[in-house]
Amino acid sequence: MPSASHFDNVAEIYDRIRPLYPERLYWDLFNYIGVDREDPSALATVEIGPGTGQATGALLKRGATVAAVEPGPHLATFLRGKFPDQPRLVVINERFEDAPLPEGIADLVFAATSFHWVDPEARYEKVVKTLRPGGVLAIVHPHQIASDVDRGYFAASQPIYGRYFGQHDTPVLPDEEVTPTEISEIIDTQAFEAVELFRYRFDQRYATSEYTDLVRSYSGTEQMPNADREPFIAALAALIDTEFDGYVVRPLVLTLALGRKRSE
Repeated sequence: MPSASHFDNVAEIYDRIRPLYPERLYWDLFNYIGVDREDPSALATVEIGPGTGQATGALLKRGATVAAVEPGPHLATFLRGKFPDQPRLVVINERFEDAPLPEGIADLVFAATSFHWVDPEARYEKVVKTLRPGGVLAIVHPHQIASDVDRGYFAASQPIYGRYFGQHDTPVLPDEEVTPTEISEIIDTQAFEAVELFRYRFDQRYATSEYTDLVRSYSGTEQMPNADREPFIAALAALIDTEFDGYVVRPLVLTLALGRKRSE
């Protein structure tokens, strides 16, 4: 992961505007792990890039012990403050690649909207070393999909992105049957078995101010020069208010990719 999270300077906005994950996801995750555990608190979990804890709280609520590995110092501080009296949470302010994690320490390595930030050359090797035999890798990722639900906002906003980020081809959005690249990657490692994929279809609706806060929480926006960021945000807000009745709907599919480390 980057030496400091791209979202580190917008921790409060990130926490306020980034959505929680659906309850069904955790039910599927813990069912896959095995719901007949005699002691849920023994589920030693390493969470990669927890940000401000959108998933951390749900893992703790279900009895897991969580080592949250967060590279952003402000985000790490925010996370500690969010769960000040939680004895089953340890926050490690390191990149996952560099974190001093003992081999075979984890029953679960969990990454929600963060795995793509981990160095591709190191991420699976580090995950495999961190998991005990039979331990589970879980990767959660949101995908904006092509749907009329967005009322044409995605296409209408592309000229604004081109103006501030340079000319680019309009991304081709997947459909509801999107399969994340992590599925083939997990299989290709040959270190995992029982690879499974779950999908969760839902829409997110944002008023103009909420949507612009969401855009502020994106890494690309955070890295913009200050002189460009505010005009860019203002242009999006004007588009939403004048052409989309003051709100945006994002059609999404959330994917949960799971694999169990082979016993040696």
